[in-house]
Amino acid sequence: MELQVQFKALADKINQLKDKIETEESTKHAFVLPFINSLGYDTFNPTEVVPEFTADIGLKKGEKVDYAIFQEGEPILIIECKNWREDLSIHNSQLLRYFHVTKARFALLTNGIQYQFFTDLEEKNKMDEKPFLEFEITSLKENTIHEIAKFHKSNFDVNKIVNNASSLKYTKEIKKLINDELQNPSTEFIRLFAGKVYSGRLTEKVMDEFKELVLKGFNQFINERINDRLNAALNKEAEKQVGDQVEEIEESKINTTEEELEGFRIVVAILRRKLEVHRIVHRDTQSYFGILLDDNNRKPLCRLHFNGVKKYIGLFDDAKNETRHALESLEDIYQFEDELLETAWRYNSEE
Repeated sequence: MELQVQFKALADKINQLKDKIETEESTKHAFVLPFINSLGYDTFNPTEVVPEFTADIGLKKGEKVDYAIFQEGEPILIIECKNWREDLSIHNSQLLRYFHVTKARFALLTNGIQYQFFTDLEEKNKMDEKPFLEFEITSLKENTIHEIAKFHKSNFDVNKIVNNASSLKYTKEIKKLINDELQNPSTEFIRLFAGKVYSGRLTEKVMDEFKELVLKGFNQFINERINDRLNAALNKEAEKQVGDQVEEIEESKINTTEEELEGFRIVVAILRRKLEVHRIVHRDTQSYFGILLDDNNRKPLCRLHFNGVKKYIGLFDDAKNETRHALESLEDIYQFEDELLETAWRYNSEE
């Protein structure tokens, strides 16, 4: 929740300031450093966040990556920053070179708005061409925040992130492929479905017809699934409303009598020697007048059955089985003082 609040504040700041940010350096200070801070790293501590981290490549000396985040004296994440207006897709080759010569398992390419996290899933010590986690800070989803939180200083675990990175990366790629196929289905995609339902020869004309049918079938399937979920949600809400109405009707039938309240006062007078008065609560129902400890149904102290011709007090044993005892008058409740105190003592002992 705290990360969500911090990222929302950063997104608001970006939307307010971005048109006034002209340089890469300004992007770093206004947008990127606050993001690093939100992950729990102190940007003013050179043992945690190292600016202009040296990443010499072969004979080429003096190569520097914008930031490196350290834990226990080792770099865990290198960060290359660009101006917020720049397209990140043309810059990952530079970060790939830096990644190869550092010990960090993760690399981040960002323009302060777009963030792309990379690792070496396909070939060890060589940064993948495609990121395993990609997002815009101004339009974060809850599940993405959960993934970003794994890079927080308090949570960081190389093995856990790497193990999860594969799932993230390939799930993202599969989702993109599905979207592309639904927008403009490939010949292979159409042939997959046409071949299963059409027994004739798949000529060019047939394939053209099935392109429309495949698109139509998928759109209808998705719409039906959405409608099913909406209807299920609406039915659930309708059931809840009916349940609430039933409860209101049942409550309207409850008539708490002065005799029941007097019986409650007698029980309180008995139990106040063992319990604080505010812990003894009554809850009236259509069937009986319940007296509970801490307003908890699992802690019944007794029940008063005053709705019939005869009056009873219901007492509970260790297994919470109720036994009714006849009352000639309200004063007879005092005869069960020991049983009531025993019940109160038993609940106190459980606590």
